[in-house]
Amino acid sequence: MNGLMADLGEIGAIHSGFAPELQAEIDMLVCVPATLLFQASQAATGSPLATGAQDCHARASGAHTGDISTAMIADAGGSAVIVGHSERRADHGESDGVVRAKAVAGLAQGLQTIVCIGETEAERKAGDTLGVLGSQLAGSLPESWEAGELVVAYEPVWAIGTGLTPTANDVAEAHAFIRKTLVERYNDVGNGIRILYGGSVKPGNARELMSVANVDGALVGGASLKAVDFLGIAAAYLEID
Repeated sequence: MNGLMADLGEIGAIHSGFAPELQAEIDMLVCVPATLLFQASQAATGSPLATGAQDCHARASGAHTGDISTAMIADAGGSAVIVGHSERRADHGESDGVVRAKAVAGLAQGLQTIVCIGETEAERKAGDTLGVLGSQLAGSLPESWEAGELVVAYEPVWAIGTGLTPTANDVAEAHAFIRKTLVERYNDVGNGIRILYGGSVKPGNARELMSVANVDGALVGGASLKAVDFLGIAAAYLEID
């Protein structure tokens, strides 16, 4: 819940800073509040920078005041949607079943659909990280899809906005488990599903985190609010061997 019309200059700065050498290495996406999606999409016109929404409703239309459908996202210029973010799960009580229904809707619309999973601090301290991830993967992911692109984002809830970051070994263990689960569920398709890491990603730690096996990208939180930080994280990919 950040961003006003006055902040659209940051989108323009990301657009301008998305240099050819970066474009050759990465895909870059900015998911903005629904109030800014059309304007952000217009600001990114002519650039490989993609835009998307932070949430959607599972239904195509109807009496769901205040919600937005996947068709509305596409109509406003968005090509992606995030579903199941930990703050949606915590603030709005979204279950795995709700997240799955939203993921199905996003994929059916042809959107790149980013499904978030992750454990709380209490679950981590109880040694149940992999159990939580397994349960969320089982309940939140669609059985199959014919359109769109499915992406999974691992966001340790205890690391979001706290400045705390798991060790590289912690991230490697979680992502290896997610990859194994995806392959078991989707066979060879599971090897092609991108797994993003999200949790206090900053320019200073991006290279180490993005170098971990099975980390295919970053789901960036607060550092995405400033173009210089967002582009700094993107630039880390040019330093990875």
